[in-house]
Amino acid sequence: MHTVVVGTTGVTASDVLAVARAGARVELSEEALAALAAAREVVDALAAKPEPVYGVSTGFGALATRHISPELRAALQRNIVRSHAAGMGPRVEREVVRALMFLRLKTVCSGHTGVRPEVARTMADVLNAGITPVVHEYGSLGCSGDLAPLSHCALTLMGEGDAEGPDGTVRPAGELLAEHGIAPVELREKEGLALLNGTDGMLGMLVMALADLDTLYKSADITAALTMEALLGTDRVLAPELHAIRPHPGQAASAANMLAVLRGSGLTGHHQDDAPRVQDAYSVRCAPQVAGAGRDTMAHAALVAERELAAAVDNPVVLPDGRVESNGNFHGAPVAYVLDFLAVAAADLGSIAERRTDRLLDKNRSHGLPPFLADDAGVDSGLMIAQYTQAALVGELKRLAVPASADSIPSSAMQEDHVSMGWSAARKLRTAVDNLARVIAVELYAATRAIQLREGLTPAPASRAVIDAVRAAGVQGPGPDRYLSPDLAAADAFVRAGHLVTAAETVTGPLR
Repeated sequence: MHTVVVGTTGVTASDVLAVARAGARVELSEEALAALAAAREVVDALAAKPEPVYGVSTGFGALATRHISPELRAALQRNIVRSHAAGMGPRVEREVVRALMFLRLKTVCSGHTGVRPEVARTMADVLNAGITPVVHEYGSLGCSGDLAPLSHCALTLMGEGDAEGPDGTVRPAGELLAEHGIAPVELREKEGLALLNGTDGMLGMLVMALADLDTLYKSADITAALTMEALLGTDRVLAPELHAIRPHPGQAASAANMLAVLRGSGLTGHHQDDAPRVQDAYSVRCAPQVAGAGRDTMAHAALVAERELAAAVDNPVVLPDGRVESNGNFHGAPVAYVLDFLAVAAADLGSIAERRTDRLLDKNRSHGLPPFLADDAGVDSGLMIAQYTQAALVGELKRLAVPASADSIPSSAMQEDHVSMGWSAARKLRTAVDNLARVIAVELYAATRAIQLREGLTPAPASRAVIDAVRAAGVQGPGPDRYLSPDLAAADAFVRAGHLVTAAETVTGPLR
């Protein structure tokens, strides 16, 4: 099994995906263990002094003015975890919780938190045992960290609360730790606070969304090319020299992908023979511009994620010169903004894909295709309601595009008077990514059927490879009306798993 070694300088996106989705094992480097020990010495020295230090010998948030005596500090750390584990609602997905725990471990290992090495080892042990704390949908405002979600994870380290075992069964965390020979941690000064104070949940969801969107944007380029082909559109608008004079990298990449898929097509450009069109509709002609803008948005979001993956987000932090200083680095604004921006781009990509699908189904705009791509229009309804479903999904995508980060609700007796809502931005982006895959699947279903209905014209070799692969995956081709949901579900699974991209790349080579 792949092993990810956590050091002091952060982790990569591929590390997060390996741990969260592939169950990779986690190990701590010797450098990280040394940094943990050194930072802990600083915290222990401060704890022995009479002067109050935030997070070490004081209360938290609006209660930071109270000095906590040494005999109460262990209780203080336990209590912050227990009281902050106040989430509600449905359980969060296992991959999100594993990303959350792993990214918190990444910050702990930076040597800036003051957590003891044994706490970090326990975090790694829990991940390696396949124990997943029960984390709930609601409880984070994206400021002072993803407090409630991280608290539920810390509660598991203490042997309290509920967690899911490697067999998928939810049980008391203490039982699961005992079965795997893991001793619950007894938190000391600063440690409870350090386990809660980070942007780890929203960052983990950002990393996974970027990975999924990379596949979906390539998939959308392919389906846009298939639709252009089915509509007998012209691929002249994809010429590299046209995109070079508006030098957005994403636009050039999308146009290049579409051109690669269409290479050798016997359908593109045929409308000029008997039904002249000066230009194709925007949804076809401007596909690279819209998808390209989304790609450039992803590039910016990936840069933010890269910086955050290298960050140590905690408050207070232990600095290399031995100072322990308060800060505001836990504020989720940098991550929240790009999570919202990605949801806007996903909504627009879904919107243009739906417009292309509708054009394929409308006999007045499809240039010779049967109404709704039906076998016997009137007797058969064809894909009429598949487009309804796609439209409903796009409507939801537009609602999910409303930014969460534009909101703020003060908390903690006005001490935390401006929050990022980044966790909420991440949660709605996950739903948006799921819905975008379904929207692209409907366009794929319609475009492949439409191409097959163009009898006497030969599709591009890449298009043929896609059609063959999607049919082999159980998505049926043209014919009389049938129960449609299974076909749409199979198309969705085909897109989501990356099989659409793989099928096209067997002909085109790697797409951009």
